[in-house]
Amino acid sequence: MSAVPTLAEFEDAARGLERVISHTPTLPSRALSDILGSPVVLKMENLQRTGSFKIRGAGHRLAQLTEEQRSHGVVAASAGNHAQGVALAAQALGIPATIFMPLGVPVPKLLATRGYGAEVVLEGETVATSLRLAAEYAERTGAIMIHPFDHRDIVVGQGTLGLELIEDAPDVDTILVGIGGGGLIAGVAAAAKAAAAKIGRTIRVIGVQAENAAAVPPSLAAGHPVEIETHPTIADGILVARTGDVPFGMIQELVDDVVTVSDDDIARALLVLLEQAKVVVEPAGAVGVAAILAGKVADTGKTLCVLSGGNIDPLLLQRVVAHGLAASGRYLTVRIPLPDRPGQLARVSELVAEAGANVMEVMHTRHGQGLQISEVSLQLSIETRGAEHTELTLDTLRRAGYDPIVVPD
Repeated sequence: MSAVPTLAEFEDAARGLERVISHTPTLPSRALSDILGSPVVLKMENLQRTGSFKIRGAGHRLAQLTEEQRSHGVVAASAGNHAQGVALAAQALGIPATIFMPLGVPVPKLLATRGYGAEVVLEGETVATSLRLAAEYAERTGAIMIHPFDHRDIVVGQGTLGLELIEDAPDVDTILVGIGGGGLIAGVAAAAKAAAAKIGRTIRVIGVQAENAAAVPPSLAAGHPVEIETHPTIADGILVARTGDVPFGMIQELVDDVVTVSDDDIARALLVLLEQAKVVVEPAGAVGVAAILAGKVADTGKTLCVLSGGNIDPLLLQRVVAHGLAASGRYLTVRIPLPDRPGQLARVSELVAEAGANVMEVMHTRHGQGLQISEVSLQLSIETRGAEHTELTLDTLRRAGYDPIVVPD
């Protein structure tokens, strides 16, 4: 079990990072408060420099290097947020940085990392491959490997966020934090609980994982980190197959509960944050909100959600918004087989309008999809007001003799 850093260590790290990081705002959310039944506040770490909390750990880790170590440069592997944090911290300290990134990295993250002065090596299909290549580079060149989460200095740096949480919301009862490799939640749990204890309060810390990459629950059951088989998730920032050894001991000791959320839950959370809080958050940064919307968190007093990052590719945001609308019952695509005769398209459009729904897109074809020679297929993308309105629209079409088939998102 890793020794838990002291409050003094976190406070020293915070002082060292004052010129590197921003103290991000903590704002109330009326919409989420109404859903949960108790006050909810959002820590806007998506507004942090480089767009995520990662600059905290990277900045503190690099600041601890000796002049001899700095002369060899640093190397890291990341699909985006850690890359940007290391690149900016290295630039501020005048340390050469090489970052290995997978081939499919989003273009905005790639350009941002290069913009901070790092040399970027695009190679491999996954972050796991990039980590292996970075480790080989460190072995070959003597560069210092900056791991994204499995190092005590990283955990201490990330924990400075926990100090801000208690400073901004000293009356908080529960803190929700996303978990990937575990560095953030380990640092936040240790720092926030120590800072709360100093003012005579006890708080709960709940971790949230994407259900397709939930390595912590089986690891807690086994008593040690276990590697799991992950599956694709929109929350790629926390797509980690194994919790780090260093943070795992702190998670065992300090984290009160760990829950999981689906991609549909996360998509809904992004939509709520866009519409209600007017903020752009990446999927991994919205899992705490997703847990509230999915009913995975009980009303346990004032709750604080960490929005850990905002680096989302605009193209992904477009797809996620559409997915979130569908998951919320506000957008659906239906395919309707029709007899090939004049007036059918107009009739279906009239019925959709009668139901109060709005046609967003139309595709009309006579080919494929097992159609008979006398049939056509009409595919409609329809905007609705929610699940009940969706069913009303479908029932309106069915009562008129049509057979709408809902096309999965």
